[in-house]
Amino acid sequence: MNKMRPLAVLAAGVLAASLAACGGGDSTGGDGPGWNAGVNEVVNQSDKKGGTLKLAHSDDWDSPDPGNTYYAFSQNFARLYGRALTTFKPGAGKESLEVIPDLATDLGQASDGGKTWTYKLRTGVKYDDGSTVTSKDVKYAVERSNYTEELQLGPKYFKQYLVDNDPAYKGPYKDKSDKGLESIETPDDQTIVFNLKEPFQEFDYLVAMSQTMPVPKAKDTGLKYENAMVSSGPYKVDNYTRGKSMTLSRNPHWDANTDPIRKALPDTIEVQAKQNADDIDQRLLAGSLDMDISGVGVQAGTQPKVLADDQKPYVDNPIQGFLRFMSLSVNVKPLDNLHCRRAVQYATDKVAAQTAYGGPLAGGDVGTTILPPAVDGYTKFDLYPQKQAENGGLDQATLDKAKQELQECGQPDGFKTKISARSDRPKEVAMAQAIQQSLKKVGIEVEIVQFPAGDYFNKYAGVPKYVHDHGVGMMIWAWAADWPTGYGFLQQVVHGDAIKPSGNTNLAELDDPEINKALDQAITNPDKAARLKAYGEVDKMVMETATNVPLIYAKALMYRPERVTNAGITLSYGGMYDYLNMGVSE
Repeated sequence: MNKMRPLAVLAAGVLAASLAACGGGDSTGGDGPGWNAGVNEVVNQSDKKGGTLKLAHSDDWDSPDPGNTYYAFSQNFARLYGRALTTFKPGAGKESLEVIPDLATDLGQASDGGKTWTYKLRTGVKYDDGSTVTSKDVKYAVERSNYTEELQLGPKYFKQYLVDNDPAYKGPYKDKSDKGLESIETPDDQTIVFNLKEPFQEFDYLVAMSQTMPVPKAKDTGLKYENAMVSSGPYKVDNYTRGKSMTLSRNPHWDANTDPIRKALPDTIEVQAKQNADDIDQRLLAGSLDMDISGVGVQAGTQPKVLADDQKPYVDNPIQGFLRFMSLSVNVKPLDNLHCRRAVQYATDKVAAQTAYGGPLAGGDVGTTILPPAVDGYTKFDLYPQKQAENGGLDQATLDKAKQELQECGQPDGFKTKISARSDRPKEVAMAQAIQQSLKKVGIEVEIVQFPAGDYFNKYAGVPKYVHDHGVGMMIWAWAADWPTGYGFLQQVVHGDAIKPSGNTNLAELDDPEINKALDQAITNPDKAARLKAYGEVDKMVMETATNVPLIYAKALMYRPERVTNAGITLSYGGMYDYLNMGVSE
């Protein structure tokens, strides 16, 4: 493809199947746009400005700092106060997968076989203090997010792929020379050049992540930056109080002429944190709240209400890009043994887990692979097939396979371990309880431990030392692609280089040289078809290690209140609503 620009689209057949499964836009009673109308199109479109967009979250951000965050909702929301070099097109369905220029004037100009990428910044972009955004601020943002010990919650793709200094660059907080990372060049205030160790054929996707949102060095306060972030987008953060709230208002220096994709409709945006999940649902239905920012759908108790004839026209049921799964730590005994992990693969009743999370409609389809069907590179297979008994639960043949694996791992009577889930997500806890009951049938006894979502990765499940010290052998969570290809999904979950001391997302701590090599080679290949085939092969290699148990390919019942305008499901952020141009009709 000309200029080596990757296509931000799903394989046509997969996308068509996914959208068809989501249903059409037919209304069922009521006066709303229609059931599933927001899956393929943006509904209730409006350019009306004014009002307050009211959002809530059952917990909190990992961090709202664009350089120290990883949750999909956070990446989606940060675009209101920050502008990355590229982003995903505002919209719904297929068009929401297209990567487009944002702070940059165009997609990257690739040279040297994909090892060098050049971007030109738009002129006239201002921070909320009136100062001008420069390429040096983008360079600094990448340096602080990838090369400091303090900021550990986001991915480290840039550190992995950029050519390092000689001697190795220690990050901006320790760099006394002030020259920074030599492989990021800023020949003028509007140009930034990235020099990579190896070709990276999907680089336009990578720079769409919030880590390229500019940060002026003089304003950086490390971990405290989340309390005084500088805005390059249409909104500035007036205040953020962890565990309580965030309030945004208009950036007085934002110029719509420099920003062709944002409408900036509300006057203010309010986010309440640490709200009860069931209470959030009730407020959505009552019209006193506009959106659940976490994008996980309504809770089990609310599902019958939103499926009633008067509410169903305000509901979308997308196939999301998430996989809900359970990671098994290779460093917690006896799960360091392959056969013990295989026993868990067979004995985990996925239908019971699916039912606990909400069933096929609100939970999703039973999963057998790491890559979900809605990600480019997905290949259908099942290495650990299960069958259900006529009266429910796994049949005896499946349980016998689990028991045979327990014999081979030296634990014929089973073993004890712990399973973690996020305390503020009732459906996830219910899933843990269902898994606990199914594993008990083969003698595997698990204790459920619960941690808040905002700290799940920076203090508990994502901190290998905590996991080892406390014997947390199994961890339930969900993952969506950083960008919608197999590499964008797999790298941070299964590559050994992704393992971090905190903010870790390779929860199994899988570090297989062959898997690492296969992924590294795939991303250098300019042949897209060959890359996609390789991603499916890596998926099989991962499943052969039995380190991750796929549970469900996520679906959700997403509710959009009547007064919310420009509501559409963005597939690039895992199948939640796109917050970029959302507004309200008073």
